[in-house]
Amino acid sequence: MTENTPCPQCKSGYTYEIENMLACPECGHEWNTEEHSITEDIFVVKDCNGNILQNGDTVVTIKNLPVKGIAQSIKAGTKVRNIRLVDSDHNIDCKIDGFGAMALKSEFVKKV
Repeated sequence: MTENTPCPQCKSGYTYEIENMLACPECGHEWNTEEHSITEDIFVVKDCNGNILQNGDTVVTIKNLPVKGIAQSIKAGTKVRNIRLVDSDHNIDCKIDGFGAMALKSEFVKKV
């Protein structure tokens, strides 16, 4: 007997095969192993227009963004080059000229 993958919902190890699907006896969840492995752990970040961002992209801010601890804000239209995506609340890490290292939310930028 082959070892099945744990249930994606309840993480139970007591899964079993039914034809071409797997089932969990504890929570009743059924899934196709091929579909689940493709959609699992995909990290996607989108800008304000819904464009998918990638590491190294150039973006532009769409509104004035206040910066804590500094009197001036990042002005709308500021170009930010070579972004790095992170899995966090502020999901863009970057360096902005005149400000240094910053973390931005993707909802306040658009892809160039």
